[in-house]
Amino acid sequence: MTANGTEGPGSAGGFERRLLLAVDAKGYGRADTVTQREFQEAITRLLDAAAATARLYRASWVIQEGGDSVFAVLPGKAYEPALIDTFMRALDAGLRAFNQNRVPRGRLRLRAAVHFGAASLGANGFVGRAPVETGRILDCTALRRALQVAPDACLAVAVSAAVFHDVVRDAYTTIPPDEFCQVRVEEKEYEGEAWIWVPGFGIRQSDLEPDRRATVPGAEGPETDGGDSGAGEAPLPPEGPTGPVNKSGVPRVEVDLEVEKIAGAATMVRTDRLEGTIKATAKVGCVTSEGTFVGADIFTTRDEK
Repeated sequence: MTANGTEGPGSAGGFERRLLLAVDAKGYGRADTVTQREFQEAITRLLDAAAATARLYRASWVIQEGGDSVFAVLPGKAYEPALIDTFMRALDAGLRAFNQNRVPRGRLRLRAAVHFGAASLGANGFVGRAPVETGRILDCTALRRALQVAPDACLAVAVSAAVFHDVVRDAYTTIPPDEFCQVRVEEKEYEGEAWIWVPGFGIRQSDLEPDRRATVPGAEGPETDGGDSGAGEAPLPPEGPTGPVNKSGVPRVEVDLEVEKIAGAATMVRTDRLEGTIKATAKVGCVTSEGTFVGADIFTTRDEK
């Protein structure tokens, strides 16, 4: 653990509410030694650069590092909107620059979680409910899935419910609230809500939680006596196909296919015109000796005049 500045999160057993940030790299354990070294160097450098851009200088952070992961307690005067907005945008831009021209297995992709709560120093790290909750949000299935359903994304960010409602929904950032997706977090002993944002990609709730009906960010549900007011729980059926929304303006079609056996002729994509990108993913158990499978059949026709 590194206490970079003199303003730490309090003495052991002390109580202070701080802004908490956790970051972890996808696929680090499967990378070779050279790539792991590159990832470690890049994580440190990119976090430093993003913090400087957001004026959240890392010299004042108290940091617990773990190779591909970082847990940080920011100083008491840290500006929450800057961490969620400017910092994350700069981090995403830095990741894209680092990943330029790198092969897929050598790309650095990060998950990040932001929370606000009490954190105290212990004998071997931070103690308190907030640091634990931050870790559970970082490790939740929905946040991991966000990078799976958006394979071109470099960063997926999850914020706690309190941070979302106080900072994002109340318009203290330039990020529209509807770019965040509400998810349920159930990791180990922790159960709660989080809001996920993937810069540059419109992720739907049906992408992250296929078994749960979609909800509207900021919608108010029926009030209850005490506890959660039900905010964000207005159910709606998913609209349109699942998958991240492409905001680049270039036409893009994504097709997913999963079958146990192909015994006849099967073509996954057949078209006479291609404008943009087609991404097709197939999971086929087997193709019999009488069967044929074509991934894409693209043919052109000439208009007769």
